[in-house]
Amino acid sequence: MTRGTTLSRRAMLGNMGALAAAAAAARATAAPAARPNILWIVSEDNNPYVGAYGDKLAHTPTIDGLAAKGLLYRHVYSNAPVCAPSRFGILTGVYPESCAPANQMRAVGKLPKAFRTYPELLRAAGYFCTNNSKTDYNCDVDPKAIWDEQGGESHWRGRRAGQPFMAVFNYETTHESRLFQPTAGRVKPEMVRIPAYLPDTPGIRRDYASYHNLMEKMDGQLAERLAELAADGLAEDTIVFHYSDNGGVLPRSKRYCYEEGLRCEMVVYVPPKWQHLMPARPGSEIATPVSFIDLAPTLLSLAGIAQPAQMVGKPFLGARRAKPQRYAFGMRNRMDERVDFSRTVTDGRWRYIRNYMPHRPWGQHQAFEWLAKGYQDWEAAHRAGTLNPVQDRFFQTKPYEELYDLAADPDEIRNLAGDAAAAPMLATLRKALDAHMLAINDNGFLPEGMAGEGYVESRDRRVYPLADVMALGAVAARGDAADLPRLVAGLSHATSVMRYWAATGLLILGAKAAAARPALAQAMQSDTSPHVRIVAAEALCRLGDAPDAVAALIALSGDQAPSWQVQLHALNALCFIGDAAQPALPVARQVAQGDQEYLRSLGRYLIATLTGSYTPASPIFDYEHMMEQVRKGKFG
Repeated sequence: MTRGTTLSRRAMLGNMGALAAAAAAARATAAPAARPNILWIVSEDNNPYVGAYGDKLAHTPTIDGLAAKGLLYRHVYSNAPVCAPSRFGILTGVYPESCAPANQMRAVGKLPKAFRTYPELLRAAGYFCTNNSKTDYNCDVDPKAIWDEQGGESHWRGRRAGQPFMAVFNYETTHESRLFQPTAGRVKPEMVRIPAYLPDTPGIRRDYASYHNLMEKMDGQLAERLAELAADGLAEDTIVFHYSDNGGVLPRSKRYCYEEGLRCEMVVYVPPKWQHLMPARPGSEIATPVSFIDLAPTLLSLAGIAQPAQMVGKPFLGARRAKPQRYAFGMRNRMDERVDFSRTVTDGRWRYIRNYMPHRPWGQHQAFEWLAKGYQDWEAAHRAGTLNPVQDRFFQTKPYEELYDLAADPDEIRNLAGDAAAAPMLATLRKALDAHMLAINDNGFLPEGMAGEGYVESRDRRVYPLADVMALGAVAARGDAADLPRLVAGLSHATSVMRYWAATGLLILGAKAAAARPALAQAMQSDTSPHVRIVAAEALCRLGDAPDAVAALIALSGDQAPSWQVQLHALNALCFIGDAAQPALPVARQVAQGDQEYLRSLGRYLIATLTGSYTPASPIFDYEHMMEQVRKGKFG
């Protein structure tokens, strides 16, 4: 058994004597700790289905115990509702949407060479830094170059005597893929509560019960790691964080900008000798929002290391801890093979969501996501017509804005964006989100692969005039026919991203954009940006001009496209034009046999829908390829 393998309780007890002897020898040679050790125990895909958070079905004594003697963060959020962009922000202290394409799910963001990740900064200050073992950083950082030890054997025990350590241990026990088969345990399907936005089906009940049982299993693994820390005589010199990398995986959670997708669990235990670094007494609950962009600054604050300028988060522990923050921000762009764009902000009581692609439904089929029985049951009920309007909303197009009172409506089913009584809060959160997007130079308006992507490149206002793009993006997403002249004029803008959003606005208008046919046809035929040509072609399909427009989309879906990202955009457009896409079957069959995972999934889906063979349980995802990625630690 390797050090990176979780020990069973029986094996742990059997080894306690040897561990204690080794710990005694280590204590005899170790110098007194001048700086705290830091241990991150990271789990995957967890909402706070935890006893300490009030879940009455949960059996999580380890997490509950850490909370009782440490700090429980009531409103803690990942900055993206999926692993890879979230992990980019944690590693770098930079919002993923500031460094496109790191904001896309599974991409390679280019981190400026002058920037240093938190393990590099800690190592430069004398810390021994290990990661066991998942990386999934969504950027061009070499994991082996930034850690002292990286991989399944990595452990704090590799440090020299007396050296402070920062160690990360990642548990995949609760990962989304673990829901694809039921997990038996103390929580049974008949015991769970199903939220109002979901139908009450056997598959959904099974997933909720399995999730609770996986949480209990993960809690036991945390207990074993903490016992190992104690056996090494390090418990009183080590600050322990337990948190999940993003929100949960039950339907409408992971990948979506609701509480279920972004709200995580986090407890922090600070030993007595380091409690002067805490903002509150042990056993306290922190109710003000915290987000994961604050984790790297917090580490540096605990270690007494200066925070570099690119890290825009605020430390919530340590000598430099900041005042409580008012807001936490989140985002969604491409999720696996599906293109979308949403931004959100919460103060812990209210959540505001802005959907820049409201013409796309929430429930776009995603091959990996649909391996879960819950999603299959949900779509099957939609297709059978048995859902009520609240449950069926997931499969409809989105409003431009959403606003929820989380105290009164924890299931987030009553959108108050049009409610006069909620107008002051809507205005406040709208303004906060605008200011944040400008402050961090949000790259999200750039379709993947367009010129201007990148932390440095996107700051060139000739290529990416963000304030102007935000204004046009808002006009486009509101879908007001009165804005038709402005959108048509935008098709002639010198900057490709502005033309893209002008075309997107015309696509959103649908039949109301009929007068824009000539301008759209010109853009489809001759625009220098393939992204603009794709959107213009889809808009023309919706206006009934299918033959030429479908041919343009087919041309951009095949091998002659400039990149797989462009192919993916074109295939997405073909998925939303119905039977008009029948001529695309040959190119769909071609990409379905290719090497690129997302093209393969979308090609298979398009074939199934165009041939009439699709069902919610159709085997679209390449499961064998996924398992290979899991073995390599690359699947989130």
